[in-house]
Amino acid sequence: MNIDNTKPVMVTGANGYIASWLVKKLLDEGRTVHAAVRNPKNEKKIAHLIKAGASSKGAIKFFASDLLEEGSYRAAMEGCEIVYHTASPFTIDVKDPQKELIDPAVNGTENVLNSANEVSSVKRVVLTSSCAAIYTDAIDTVNAPGGKITESVWNKTASLDYQPYSYSKTLAEQKAWEMAKAQDKWDLVTVNPPGVFGPPLNPHNTTSESMNILKMLGGGDMKMGAPKMGIGLVDVRDVAEAHYRAGYTPSASGRYIASGHNTNFLEMGKVLLPKYGNKYPLPKKALPKWLLMLVGPITNKLFTRKFIRNNVNVPWKADNSKIRKELGIEFRSLQETMEDSFQVLIDEEIIKAK
Repeated sequence: MNIDNTKPVMVTGANGYIASWLVKKLLDEGRTVHAAVRNPKNEKKIAHLIKAGASSKGAIKFFASDLLEEGSYRAAMEGCEIVYHTASPFTIDVKDPQKELIDPAVNGTENVLNSANEVSSVKRVVLTSSCAAIYTDAIDTVNAPGGKITESVWNKTASLDYQPYSYSKTLAEQKAWEMAKAQDKWDLVTVNPPGVFGPPLNPHNTTSESMNILKMLGGGDMKMGAPKMGIGLVDVRDVAEAHYRAGYTPSASGRYIASGHNTNFLEMGKVLLPKYGNKYPLPKKALPKWLLMLVGPITNKLFTRKFIRNNVNVPWKADNSKIRKELGIEFRSLQETMEDSFQVLIDEEIIKAK
């Protein structure tokens, strides 16, 4: 499949955490980006993209769109051969998972792909999925064939009642593959990152779940110790690069696990100690699992006993050989990602020295 580099490219949710870095990459490569955002008049939310466009070889045009409004992406999609669908709700603490997570994720994906079916120029859709569509808990990665998750594994343990965010990502990606297989006009490639860390391009965007984990690590919540909670981690800039290559590599196909590191909360905190340990109350030792089982459900409603049992002191393992081999992705070091992320919280005065 040949992509014309002179044609514009569409990005949904263009001012999001991952999407912002993707837009910057596209602009730096000289592309014209059709940036679909909820409100193009909200300058605070798109100022960083305007700035990225001004200092690049490319051009950016903004379009108003809404995940749940049928046909609202058509105007932005016209003339584009590549569509990057990154927009999706990411929140863990929800009251109504069906309404707040499942519906926007699945219906939003369906809306975007319905437009891709109707707009004649579209040749490839790159979907931002997640490793959450592959696993729910770290124990699932251990129980996967070969003791680690690969692109062939699907999440079968999440539900509306347990880890509904993971359930929403699974259903949305399954909907995308179902729609891709029902036509032959465009092909689908998915990028599946685990926990995404790294500096936001919009420094005021410090409300992501990854930033919340960093606040806990460096703000004193874990000064007595951090749980060895197994997670996958990747730098947001590497995820953006993976999206770019997934769009412009003709042979790219299927799913790509975009995970740089198999790690855990304690290791993430410890890697910050050499540079920041003197000034910030970072964890130095592991929090015992029995203690978490005792106090976890009281201090944090997400830390149920089931969650602690399935994730704490359980290694997280993923095979990232496909993305390295087929897209040539090299991942930043854990230290670089963690330090660059942590520095943002210091610069924005979100955490204070002890």
